[in-house]
Amino acid sequence: MSKKSIYALLVALAIPVFCYLWLKSASDTAVIMPRHYILDTVMESIVDGKQKSDSVWHTTKNIRLVNQLGDSVNLYDEKGKIIILDLFFTSCGSICPKLTRNMSRLQQSFSKAGDVRKKVDTSVVHFMSVTVDPIRDSTSVLLDYANKMGVISDNWWLLTGNRDSIYKFAFEELKVDQFSDEPISPDFVHTSRFILIDKKMQIRGYYNGLDSASILKMAKDVGYLMLEKDKKVKSKVFQDIIDLSWLWLVIAVLVSGFVYYFNSKFNKHTKN
Repeated sequence: MSKKSIYALLVALAIPVFCYLWLKSASDTAVIMPRHYILDTVMESIVDGKQKSDSVWHTTKNIRLVNQLGDSVNLYDEKGKIIILDLFFTSCGSICPKLTRNMSRLQQSFSKAGDVRKKVDTSVVHFMSVTVDPIRDSTSVLLDYANKMGVISDNWWLLTGNRDSIYKFAFEELKVDQFSDEPISPDFVHTSRFILIDKKMQIRGYYNGLDSASILKMAKDVGYLMLEKDKKVKSKVFQDIIDLSWLWLVIAVLVSGFVYYFNSKFNKHTKN
């Protein structure tokens, strides 16, 4: 086989390998997924004789509350959706009104075509605002507040319920005292954080609900979480490569064609 034939063969083989490596590298580094925040434990196991560590991330426990429409609802009613949650109270005269207005803008941005006059797309994101003053914030008070602040109930619940349950949920499940810039009293939860919960009910971010840049980052992170794949499902990259048997057949034919062509040229040249 001539040098030209060898070069042609190497080029033909290198092209699909190069394309695969480039596409894989681009897909792996395209975006930085929102990280997990609360680690429950690390599981150790032996796989193929090698020790493997798996992080077990905290899954937010369910809680049953009542929304502004008087319906009893659960956090887990929204399985398969991404949740944006904040803590507020209707008589707040400082940060809460701005938090609610910013949440309203977020709801509008996730509505169909960004138009609140059209039906809100409830298939992606669900908003929850949990009152930390449930004694005064009854369902009727929450409904009045919702109407005043332009809340669309399709995918935004203003929630009230048992005070002890709400505070236990805030501190033990949401860990708001650990991820807030401002100090939080155990007697009254007051924070500017928006909390992002993924489809598995695991916390993926704490954002300043008063800061437009932080809110924009959260909106982008929602988009990333929508595309996130379950890591427990094994990668099908190599299986896909095997399944593309027709492509490998085409490559083999092309390589054979290159070899035949250059051998023919070489033999013709030597005869002359």
